[in-house]
Amino acid sequence: MLSSMVKEHHAKQSVKKEIQETKRKEACAAASDLTHALVDHLNVGVAQAYLNQKKLDAEAKQLHSSALAFSKQTQQWLNLVDSFSGALKELGDVENWAKIIEGDVRTITTALEIVYKNYQDQNNP
Repeated sequence: MLSSMVKEHHAKQSVKKEIQETKRKEACAAASDLTHALVDHLNVGVAQAYLNQKKLDAEAKQLHSSALAFSKQTQQWLNLVDSFSGALKELGDVENWAKIIEGDVRTITTALEIVYKNYQDQNNP
């Protein structure tokens, strides 16, 4: 009777050990699945962040090249405006010079007319 109880006890322990081993394996598999699911979920976010970063880098490079082109074009416009301003100043200088010459010519013309009138008056009394 005692030996049958021991055998029965060993059989129950064996069954319990098998159940525990099965549950342990199931728990390990579930933990592994959970870990894989969490890692996959995190990897999706990381992959999306990586793709977004690549897009941002590409757009930053494009923006930089556009800014350089804009800067170059702006410098060309500034050079053009400076040369136009210089040309306008030269025209203003030429106009001023022409006015001075015109005034000098009028003065000379007036002086010559006066001299001619005086000469005429002296020769035709």
